[in-house]
Amino acid sequence: MARFTTACPRNCTSTCALRVTVENGRLTAIDAHPGNLATPEGPCLKGLSYLERVYSPERLLHPLRRTPKGFERVSWDAALDLIAEAFLAARTEYGPQSLFYYSASGTKGLLNGRGLAFWRAFGGCTTTYGDLCWPAGLEAARLTFGDNRQSAPWDLAQARLIVLWGKNPAETNLHQMPFIEQALAAGARLVVIDPRRTQSSERAHVLLQPRPGTDGALALGLAHLIIAAGEVDRAFIASHVGGYEAFAASVSAWTPERTAAATGVPERQIRRLAEDMGRIHPMTVCVGFGMQRYTNSGQTLRAMQALPVITGNLGRPGAGWVYANLATQVFGAVKDPLDFYPPETPDGVVRVSVSTARLGRDMLAQQDPPLRVAWVERGNPLSQNPDTKTVREAFRRLAFRVVVDERLTDTAREADLVLPSKSLFEQSDVIGAYWHAYLQLRQKVIEPPGEVLPETDLYRALGPRLGLSAEDLGAILPAPGDVGVEAWMQARLDPLGITLDDLRVGPVLAPGTEEVAFADGCFTTPSGKVELVSSEAKTRWGVDELPTYHESVEGPASGRFPLQFLTPNTKNGIHSQFLRLLVIRALDPGPTLCMGPEDAAARNLQVGDRVRVFNDRGELCLPLTVDFGLRPGVVAAFNGWGAEDGGSVNLLSAGRETDMGHGAAFHDNRVDVERA
Repeated sequence: MARFTTACPRNCTSTCALRVTVENGRLTAIDAHPGNLATPEGPCLKGLSYLERVYSPERLLHPLRRTPKGFERVSWDAALDLIAEAFLAARTEYGPQSLFYYSASGTKGLLNGRGLAFWRAFGGCTTTYGDLCWPAGLEAARLTFGDNRQSAPWDLAQARLIVLWGKNPAETNLHQMPFIEQALAAGARLVVIDPRRTQSSERAHVLLQPRPGTDGALALGLAHLIIAAGEVDRAFIASHVGGYEAFAASVSAWTPERTAAATGVPERQIRRLAEDMGRIHPMTVCVGFGMQRYTNSGQTLRAMQALPVITGNLGRPGAGWVYANLATQVFGAVKDPLDFYPPETPDGVVRVSVSTARLGRDMLAQQDPPLRVAWVERGNPLSQNPDTKTVREAFRRLAFRVVVDERLTDTAREADLVLPSKSLFEQSDVIGAYWHAYLQLRQKVIEPPGEVLPETDLYRALGPRLGLSAEDLGAILPAPGDVGVEAWMQARLDPLGITLDDLRVGPVLAPGTEEVAFADGCFTTPSGKVELVSSEAKTRWGVDELPTYHESVEGPASGRFPLQFLTPNTKNGIHSQFLRLLVIRALDPGPTLCMGPEDAAARNLQVGDRVRVFNDRGELCLPLTVDFGLRPGVVAAFNGWGAEDGGSVNLLSAGRETDMGHGAAFHDNRVDVERA
């Protein structure tokens, strides 16, 4: 028996440190690792379910080729020959940019960048810009503060007012909850702002339920009341804030009456929250990613950021803005949120011309050359990207499609060739996080099963068939074998003064880590101050220099369908990962549509009825759950389920970008519901 330190690399806020036990070459136990002070209590159910996931009968162990009768097993030699034949033919006839390289965030790691490096060496490719998850919020913070910094997770315990705005950590960042509980035990007040009554709101002193997409109006109305009451921090504003006077003038029109009318939040609740924000210090505002999945969300988050700014709740213990922490993004340009945007001057090798949010439409629009072949890794775009119907059409028009994955996802089922991918326990890598500041070693502890190859080995095997020499491959990939991978990682850790041996013991805080963000009073904006007025917001994105509110494209005034359709994350999965596992399905057997009692009664619907949720983009048929905590006019279904369970929620979503950052406006999505 042997025990190892490792870490969960999923696209999850917590990024837990783990201790795993291996007996006779088999993973047998997963436990907490207290070395990560952000996640000392250990993994959630998803993390524990790796014991099933690694050995699941659904896991792919061999390459599979599509035939008229379904998928059949093929050898690695045959698979690599098929790829080479299709990709070389496309390059010869149309040029290298006819290859579409799609990678997502199914797993984090330093080695992930080797895929794009490989296709650059091939001669180039076409790839995506933007991101499905968080870029509107990243860009809003960059415009306001100059950088995405946040205090250590445990600093939250010192807050005396905590506002969870569109965030549900009890289900999607559960390691934040102990710090909230510590604050509550010390007398803190907890406010939750969410159209849904969630597990997190059960601990709150008050729940505000605005109409989805109107949070910007609520933030501006709160700012109006705080300023009118004189509860601003004049000293902080004088030293560190630019544009305050213009901002104060702009919010003067946002009276409580107007704010209540726009948001549906009772005026008394708006007034009470403004009083709390003005008088209870320190305050931390914790924002969820769902808050920036509307067409107006960049401006919404700028308005929300103004609240801790004008009250002086930055740079002090227990005070701040918690959205994204890029402290561990120390290995390259990904530390800069601008990495999500298309370059102004393409490099001529990689055509960055497909918006992740508009994936299907942009793929179909590519010309000179058109897209002919595709390589997909670490992602499941036919389930997880907006507008599934158009994404499916775009993939079906390609001549040849390769998908690398652990199982047959919706995207893999559309592929001509499916290649088995490693699990997190089968190749070492260094991973960062976006909530805490720990660098961690995702350590190899078992050998890959069957014929599974780590992606770096796969690229090494494919390279010679595509005309890449050993020298070419050596310039972009680790040397073969575990020793080569470790040497490659250590070379990248050397400038940081960190060794792999350090990381084998446990997590290590990234250089420059802050206990309290912005305690130095330094803001890397053009003015060196917090910028409530941003000229770049206007020049880059075409929005107002000040934070403003405009109704989202599919808001109530759009005249479209009567119900707002939210597709939040579930605690039982990470998008389309984990939900097929038996241990998960025992608790969460399948998707449902949640609807409030008023909306259900108006349609003569009851719990358990099969209902059709639809708009002019698509439809789903789901069993109905009546949720007494859901705001009237809102329905919800967790994202992540796919065709095997009736279809993705993105059959109904639009391929539409946010107002800044090239994010995906998933929640700008109106529907109706009827009995199926």
